[in-house]
Amino acid sequence: MNALSPAAIYETDSALAQYCDAHYGVPHFGTGNFSVRCVTHTLSFMTGRPMKRALDLGCAVGRASFELAKTFAFVTGLDFSARFIQIAVQLREKGVIHYALAEEGELFSYHEKRLSDLGLDSFAGRVEFFQADAINLNPQFTNYDLILAANLIDRLYDPGKLLATIHERLNPGGLLVLTSPYTWLEEFTRRDNWIGGFKKNGEPYTTLQGLRGLLQPHFKMLGTPKDIEFVIRETARKFQHTISQATLWERVL
Repeated sequence: MNALSPAAIYETDSALAQYCDAHYGVPHFGTGNFSVRCVTHTLSFMTGRPMKRALDLGCAVGRASFELAKTFAFVTGLDFSARFIQIAVQLREKGVIHYALAEEGELFSYHEKRLSDLGLDSFAGRVEFFQADAINLNPQFTNYDLILAANLIDRLYDPGKLLATIHERLNPGGLLVLTSPYTWLEEFTRRDNWIGGFKKNGEPYTTLQGLRGLLQPHFKMLGTPKDIEFVIRETARKFQHTISQATLWERVL
């Protein structure tokens, strides 16, 4: 059997269930909900800033989009995965999803999650979702006060292209929020397109250094990088525990 392409991995039943659980299920090992923590951290820098329009780029199944809609007048969620977007749209329109989590072998548990249980149902009308390629966005996706790209850049085929043009979609003074564990893999991103994680002129060159170089013409970094943990449940006894680094950037030009 042929291996799945990187993009197809996010279209499988198992990936869909794992992300539904990560976004809307009970947090594991005391890490809290990653989407909620990202939004909370972001909002701590939004005091006194306009909060009309936000873009959740790489929104997966949509939790951060709904959380942002608590304070933003309108939120757009975009993701490359058609199945992820279907789940987000279903939640927006019907307020409920069902998914099956692997327990062990051929055994599964079945789950129902409702926006109302999370206090998010009253904000669903402020959110829209579309399937899209982050590298080639339509012109309509612009004039945002905030762009959140959570765990996205190290899964793009050309992250440098996105970062070099993202300022065009953000209002002056708006914030760009990036989170990533910097897990560079050639099956997602060609080695030549990595932002960091290699030696440059014989010295270690980190992704944070790469981000500074790419974003410096149009952004200044706010605060210091913050580590935010997240857990993906694969089975009842197998979990992925990852640490993502969050950085915030204000558009200055």
